[in-house]
Amino acid sequence: MTATGEEHVTARGGSWWWARRRSAVFDVSLAVVSALECGAEGFPFARDAGIPVAAGVVFGLLAGSVLLLRRRWPIAVVLVSIAITPAQMGFLMGIVGLYTLAASELPRRIIGSLAGMSLVATLIVTFVKTRQDMVRGDLDIGDWFVPFAAITMSLGFTAPPVLLGLYVGARRRLMESLRERADSLERELQLLAERAEERAEWARNEERTRIAREMHDVVAHRVSLMVVHAAALQAVARKDPEKAVRNAALVGDMGRQALTELREMLGVLRSGGGERRERAASVPLAAVGVAAAAAASRAADDEGPCLAEIEELVGQSAAAGMVVDLSVEGDARSYPPQVEQTAYRVVQEALTNVHKHAAGAKTYVRLAHRVSEIAMQVENEPPEAAASSARLPSGGNGLVGMKERVAALGGVFVSGPTDAGGFRVSAVIPAS
Repeated sequence: MTATGEEHVTARGGSWWWARRRSAVFDVSLAVVSALECGAEGFPFARDAGIPVAAGVVFGLLAGSVLLLRRRWPIAVVLVSIAITPAQMGFLMGIVGLYTLAASELPRRIIGSLAGMSLVATLIVTFVKTRQDMVRGDLDIGDWFVPFAAITMSLGFTAPPVLLGLYVGARRRLMESLRERADSLERELQLLAERAEERAEWARNEERTRIAREMHDVVAHRVSLMVVHAAALQAVARKDPEKAVRNAALVGDMGRQALTELREMLGVLRSGGGERRERAASVPLAAVGVAAAAAASRAADDEGPCLAEIEELVGQSAAAGMVVDLSVEGDARSYPPQVEQTAYRVVQEALTNVHKHAAGAKTYVRLAHRVSEIAMQVENEPPEAAASSARLPSGGNGLVGMKERVAALGGVFVSGPTDAGGFRVSAVIPAS
């Protein structure tokens, strides 16, 4: 990340108030040159003021050394340069001080006031000095030259450093602003990347859950019925060969149906990125998850089970030996594909659970078509104590999958044991 402000200063490892060692060396060099200049100008100042030469030189050296503080206290440097202007010394300090002042973060009114004071001081000193030179005869020019020289010298020593300082300060602030904006943009991009990764991980988890739920719904019911029929086939193979043949045919039909549904689901998963296999490595996982989810949704909308197949579903359970009663209330009508598929899966999984956990129990399947919703209920009586069990395994995901399906459509799902010792599964799904 780009370093700005204090981070930038710390990274350079400067000393005192200097951000960089190079700046410190540069300021020390300027202060030495300014001190030598003022010290040299201390000779004529001491002669004109009538003081010892050593005192004038020391005063000049001390005054010129103030330029060392230009970055920390630019106002003090400018004030000192204005104060020693009548002594005709500190020209370098005045120019550099005005430049530093204009480039600083101080308010413009302070910069303007100090620049104006320096302009006036230079104007007055130049006017008086030029006038004295003309009186002594050092200059033999017309009277017009005095104000011209004063104005030109004062503007020449004041305007260029101030204008240059203002430009450099504005450019520095612009660069810092751009640097801060770049840092802010980089942080925002990093945050967006983290959020995108979180959304991608969430999409992957959701897709895994969805695929697991679909596989469970497709396989569990068919295989459960196949196991039940296989157990019945084993029981009646010798006593009733004809019934055994029918059960064997049912097992084969259910196996073929399960294989067909599995092939359809695998085809949906393959269709998400099957255009070019060599490009799969460059496709983001989030895009794959979204494409797979969209493809699965399209396949579910086009080829998923519907409410018209509920009667056939109940008939398959009855053929497996379950005593099941189907009742339908209200006028049947068409619903969105997601609603019909979810209603079918709820009934299917509830019947599968009866086969697993309550073999031989009488079961009631109720379906109600209402104005703005569809309701379904599957309730079984307590299983008979002597009823044989097919020993079907249970992963404990059936009820969870049903609840997730119903909740995804804004419906209500309730399941639990009844007072009579049976089990009830109820769901209400909005019709739109």
